[in-house]
Amino acid sequence: MHKRIFLIAAAAFLSLVMAAQVRVTSPGTELLLDAQAGKELKVIYFGARLADADLLSVSAAGTCGCNAYPAYGMQCPSEAALGVTHSDGSLATELLVETVSQSIENGAQITRVRLKDTVYPFYVTICWRAYQDVDMIETWTEIENLEKKPVTLTRFDSGFLPVRRGEVWLSHLTGTWANEGRLVQEPLNAGVKLIKNKDGVRNSHTSHAEVMFSLDGKPQENTGRVIGAALCYSGNYELRIDTGDTDWHQFFAGINPDNSSYTLAPKEVFRTPELALTWSDEGLSGASRNFHKWARSHKMAHGDRLRKILLNSWEGVYFDINEAGMDQMMSDIASMGGELFVMDDGWFGVKYPRITDNCALGDWQVDPKKLPAGVPGLVECAKKHGIKFGIWIEPEMSNTVSELYEKHPDWVIKAPQREPVLGRGGTQVVLDLGNPAVQDFVFKVVDDIMTENPEIDYIKWDANMAIMNHGSQYLPKDRQSHMYIEYHRGFAKVCDRIRAKYPDVTIQACASGGGRANYGVMPWFDEFWVSDNTDALQRIYMQWGTSYFFPAIAMASHISAAPNHQTFRTIPIKFRIDVAMSGRLGMEIQPKNMTPDEIELCRNAIREYKEIRPVVQLGDIYRLVSPYDGLDMASMMYCSPEKDKAVFYWWKLETFCDQHFPRVRMAGLDTDKLYRVHELNRIDNVPLPYEGKVFSGKFLMDSGLEIPYGHTVDYHKQNDWSSRVLYLAAE
Repeated sequence: MHKRIFLIAAAAFLSLVMAAQVRVTSPGTELLLDAQAGKELKVIYFGARLADADLLSVSAAGTCGCNAYPAYGMQCPSEAALGVTHSDGSLATELLVETVSQSIENGAQITRVRLKDTVYPFYVTICWRAYQDVDMIETWTEIENLEKKPVTLTRFDSGFLPVRRGEVWLSHLTGTWANEGRLVQEPLNAGVKLIKNKDGVRNSHTSHAEVMFSLDGKPQENTGRVIGAALCYSGNYELRIDTGDTDWHQFFAGINPDNSSYTLAPKEVFRTPELALTWSDEGLSGASRNFHKWARSHKMAHGDRLRKILLNSWEGVYFDINEAGMDQMMSDIASMGGELFVMDDGWFGVKYPRITDNCALGDWQVDPKKLPAGVPGLVECAKKHGIKFGIWIEPEMSNTVSELYEKHPDWVIKAPQREPVLGRGGTQVVLDLGNPAVQDFVFKVVDDIMTENPEIDYIKWDANMAIMNHGSQYLPKDRQSHMYIEYHRGFAKVCDRIRAKYPDVTIQACASGGGRANYGVMPWFDEFWVSDNTDALQRIYMQWGTSYFFPAIAMASHISAAPNHQTFRTIPIKFRIDVAMSGRLGMEIQPKNMTPDEIELCRNAIREYKEIRPVVQLGDIYRLVSPYDGLDMASMMYCSPEKDKAVFYWWKLETFCDQHFPRVRMAGLDTDKLYRVHELNRIDNVPLPYEGKVFSGKFLMDSGLEIPYGHTVDYHKQNDWSSRVLYLAAE
């Protein structure tokens, strides 16, 4: 009897505990919340998914007890996720749990906790989307004003997460134009770490809105506990990590509030962008695999569709566009096995022909002197060669030397009573996408091209200027601080319209190179241009960093000329090919200037890339030796989800006499499978000793294969570069 009473009491107690606890769970990640009605919403736990048996005691193990979405005003010394000036001027907000709901939508668990201020009819609903097929949880907030007058939002973060102090290291990306995606790893110490962007149009040339926290000391690629976070926003952002006098780092992420205070009208709801969170106990590469699977399945256009191998005209001819030249380049890429040709900048402008970068943006009419048969003639030319055709546009921008600017100077972003600050070419300006008329114009740019040429397969969408001067000629004077936010709302509206009408066209996000490598744009875009810098050596570093958060299928990586057009470094074609084959392979070169040997190597590389393309673009990444570790070499690999195929990359970064590189152990293979080794893009006179040999997955991961430091080639072909790509196929 006593045992039965005890069991009933224990069950009742567990039910009481569970009533206050809210579980937000993906397959391997869990966020546990204390959501008692009438109390503050608290974070109990974030990490690996809990066993049901641990729910009863997890709070006793020690938690931060942090408010899950701290608002400013009642705990002023602490950092806040939300700042509000209420209609009566009060700056204080205190949010308590009102309701909790959970449901399943499109296979994902949706959790909504509605909070209400204790004084005002002001509400914040914190939302989570926990995917059940990939290890990712997204969070965002919906801020609702039911006061009788407008309120002002001065801070509006998407989410907050406490991270337990210890030997925590931060991995994040930094850089600049032509040097994007550079990896930075540093320990988190006391103080504030701020990562931000204020470009206005693009947001990933410098810092990125994605980070990883390594919880077990210096970051390791394939071991250790890692929290990954990515803010899914295309505009200005701010990530803050505040480490004060508690045991917790406090991580905030959201739209950058600088000069962007938002007036929230009565009954209006302000929705913040999603913050994606993941957990891995398989190191940085494990967190990357989570991001990549989530991206391909849910967060990028056509993430399950293999990308075509293309030739882009830019570095081949720049603005020197003409029908004969385009036909020649199409013929050349087709003869090498390519599948797509993309005509870049320089094809448009009638009154102001686009022969340099200082005119004609906005005037999207074909230059009849360059292309007498227009774009339809080029589409037919591509069909003749058995390939697809793509085209470059920059629809968000104009030049002051353009017919568009002459007709609509009121469409550009500029400070009132001041001349506009001009960008590229000394004439470039940004169109105000907060203006519905501009949104219609930008949509029409795409719609007109696609209506006339429905067989266009690919659009390269560029954006070559930041917002340099603050001022919307469309917004009223009391809403000027909305400019940055309204720009990206307008951008989203245009992209929605384009994708509704043209769901199948491939669209690349190019923004002076890698300025739009973010998950705010990827739902509408298939890929992004990693950098305008095509130098193969520097691309190893940039693509390595970018791979922390973005899959290879999204990273356009092209074989370019030597000397390189940005660094003027001379790198042999073999090395350039091996680097480009680690992303979405393409070419950025004038084929008629290539030697017969180079053309044959590219033809062979394209043929072999088609075989490994599913593994590279849809496989799981394992980074092995980092170029940032100072070992003068780098190595990584992709494995198919079934672990029956893998592609291994090895690059030598420096050459010195008496070098000694580590023997690289592989990862991600099946210990019980046998793999046959085949070298791709081989230039050596003799094959590697293990060419065609079979090794167990266990041996390859325990021991690895010796990689020669150079190539065995004829004397006149020798140089100081060396790289290898190995294809492993299970028997």
